[in-house]
Amino acid sequence: MSQRVRGVIAREKGKPVEVATIVVPDPGPGEAVVKIQACGVCHTDLHYREGGINDEFPFLLGHEAAGVVEAVGAGVTDVAPGDFVVLNWRAVCGNCRACHKGKPWYCFATHNAAQRMTLEDGTELSPALGIGAFVEKTLVHAGQCTKVDPSARAAAVGLLGCGVMAGIGAAINTGGVTRGDSVAVIGCGGVGDGAVAGAALAGATTIIAIDTDDRKLEWARGFGATHTINAREHDVVEKVRELTGGFGADVVVEAVGRPETYRQAFYARDLAGTVVLVGVPTPEMTIELPLLDVFGRGGALKSSWYGDCLPTRDFPLLTELYRQGRLDLDAFVTEEIALDEVEQAFAKMHTGDVLRSVVIF
Repeated sequence: MSQRVRGVIAREKGKPVEVATIVVPDPGPGEAVVKIQACGVCHTDLHYREGGINDEFPFLLGHEAAGVVEAVGAGVTDVAPGDFVVLNWRAVCGNCRACHKGKPWYCFATHNAAQRMTLEDGTELSPALGIGAFVEKTLVHAGQCTKVDPSARAAAVGLLGCGVMAGIGAAINTGGVTRGDSVAVIGCGGVGDGAVAGAALAGATTIIAIDTDDRKLEWARGFGATHTINAREHDVVEKVRELTGGFGADVVVEAVGRPETYRQAFYARDLAGTVVLVGVPTPEMTIELPLLDVFGRGGALKSSWYGDCLPTRDFPLLTELYRQGRLDLDAFVTEEIALDEVEQAFAKMHTGDVLRSVVIF
């Protein structure tokens, strides 16, 4: 029997979101219904509302979530009813060329639930990132459910489902940060602070946080930044070099996704250093760099997809570090809100007042 639950939808481009009744079907083969306990409000959800991802309205928003599996469909063996899970938006297929090469974090054939959730009138919904978790219960592919320790706080570990994992993974998985490294992070929102925290976990000794907002720079210090730079007051490249013996950082994580900050990242790294782009650009953005500088500076220019994470490997590990007090996921949760406060949470993003608003069910 299908279920009717409350959820947040974006019905039209640029219009305020609304709470509506969502019809959730029983799980089919390979699918699971998850009772959501907490879901973070991510910038990607706002991009969906603004039509920045695609125009497949109406959208069921929300994707950064944790909850309990309520029911599973035929053939599901990795999770069972009662399991506490963090949802992920890259369910690995196991059969594509990336998976066969032993690099499943690059999986080129990730998948979602085959069925669609709908409005009461039968209108099909497009779930944000294949999840749609601003809802009391959601339907996902079972591969999008990763079991973690059930004693963990849902509001905290749910953030591993997107932004925090993207940042931690950008530093550790993509950037390869290791002990003794110098790291600069440009942009200190949820993703950037995740990169700061990841660099600290990996043993970096110099961690430079860069932003235009002093509040965000102070938050970054709480996650492990050893130095901060206000980009409105200093030349970023010169200041990073000054803080790294004149050389530049071993790894620079660009968590903004703009040409001007990417250029800063490119020139703020040491020779043979690494630039990691984890900030998401818009389609019209371009960048021009002297090809001789690209060649002459060596190193690597990388993009980080979801922190190049493998949920089955990374989510349980990071949850355990959180439980041990070694990764302060609670500090990313600025406020806990109700389902009907998502629109107000979007407004707070523009003013920089929050790292994460988290919907609690």
